[in-house]
Amino acid sequence: MSRSIRIDAVLIQAVIAGALSFAHLHDLAEAAGQTGWKAWAYPVSVDLLLVAAWRRLRTARRDRSAWTWFVIALVASLGANVATAGLLDLDHVPAWLRILVAGWPALAFLGGTLLVHTPPDRAPEPAPAPVPVVDRPEEPEPAVEISEPESAPALPEAPAPVVPPALVDHARKVATEHRTRTGTDVDTATLRARLGIPEDLASAIVAQLA
Repeated sequence: MSRSIRIDAVLIQAVIAGALSFAHLHDLAEAAGQTGWKAWAYPVSVDLLLVAAWRRLRTARRDRSAWTWFVIALVASLGANVATAGLLDLDHVPAWLRILVAGWPALAFLGGTLLVHTPPDRAPEPAPAPVPVVDRPEEPEPAVEISEPESAPALPEAPAPVVPPALVDHARKVATEHRTRTGTDVDTATLRARLGIPEDLASAIVAQLA
């Protein structure tokens, strides 16, 4: 989905301010002896450092280095605007200004590198508040009466399972086949595995086959 750009007074003012500041920086650099493409590169360098410092401040507002480089770039931009307003003779630029303009690329590169590759300072996490310890009077432990364990009542015996006659007939065939194949009577485990029935039902059928 495309986003439409809203054109308002603030955006127009920003374009005008950026264009004028760009032109002032170019004029100052050209007056300081930086001719040709070099004079056009200075405004780009100042604006890039200003943008890098501003982006860093958006994520870490307490970062002192970001504030430092933001102020340096802002002073360079405002200084060019003020200097080209008639307060400085651009035909006779002082030597100290030529030195500052000539050393600006190295300074801007250093600032941009530090802003991009230095992790932001994180505020230390507050330590958890200590939990107050309240002294409570010791309460006497209640006396525990030990009673002799009562004998468990005897469980009633489970009734013998009812075996359907059809199941007995089928089990008898299985027992005969087992005796023919192995020569021994079928046991409870084998009958249970062959018929898939519970152990108690298999035991009752084996007892009937005996």
